[in-house]
Amino acid sequence: MSSFFDRLFSTDTRAPIAPEDALPGRTAPLLANPAPHTVLGTSITGPWPEGTRVLYLAMGCFWGAEEIFWRVPGVVSTAVGYMGGTTPNPTYQEVCTACTGHTETTLVAYDPSVVSEEDLLRTFWERHDPTSGNRQGNDVGTQYRSAIYWTTPEQEAAVRATATVYGEVLTGRGFDPITTEMRSAEEAGPFFYAEDYHQQYLDKNPHGYRCHAKTGVPYPAAV
Repeated sequence: MSSFFDRLFSTDTRAPIAPEDALPGRTAPLLANPAPHTVLGTSITGPWPEGTRVLYLAMGCFWGAEEIFWRVPGVVSTAVGYMGGTTPNPTYQEVCTACTGHTETTLVAYDPSVVSEEDLLRTFWERHDPTSGNRQGNDVGTQYRSAIYWTTPEQEAAVRATATVYGEVLTGRGFDPITTEMRSAEEAGPFFYAEDYHQQYLDKNPHGYRCHAKTGVPYPAAV
């Protein structure tokens, strides 16, 4: 594991940083007064209608990932932030150094009576490359690693089942095994909301950057 100072003066952001070497962060959240979702009009922090479930998905740059999911029918709200690391309330600049341990993550709040976990995960698997480790396309670093953090037993079951199915399809097509980090949100640690300008970025900046790296392999329709 590289130390903070090694990482700070290095161009290699692909190796995980040890928790004891992570940046100290801060106690105050970066998003103190969250505005409503600019597309859906809902709160991005909750509370949401009874029965709403939350799934955390990381698939490269969170601008494009969030846009993908706010378009899915049944999604109540989305937000972007940092998860799976050590540093509390990190800034975007800090996350980019790979010295916080976080990956860029999209919070997806959804109505399970309208959209299933399997449908959300089908979109997740197909819309990025889950075999590429700490990168998506030209975006390289631990902040771009693929990850799923679940909050319910139903989500965990769906994650494991769909990962097995899609993993077999990918390896059958010559791809490497799936590298997606899969664990509970409790194990991954808090979701820290990103700065306001990142929230619904591509609605505010329609011609902004989108990284939609993907394998081009469809998830099996019969599953």
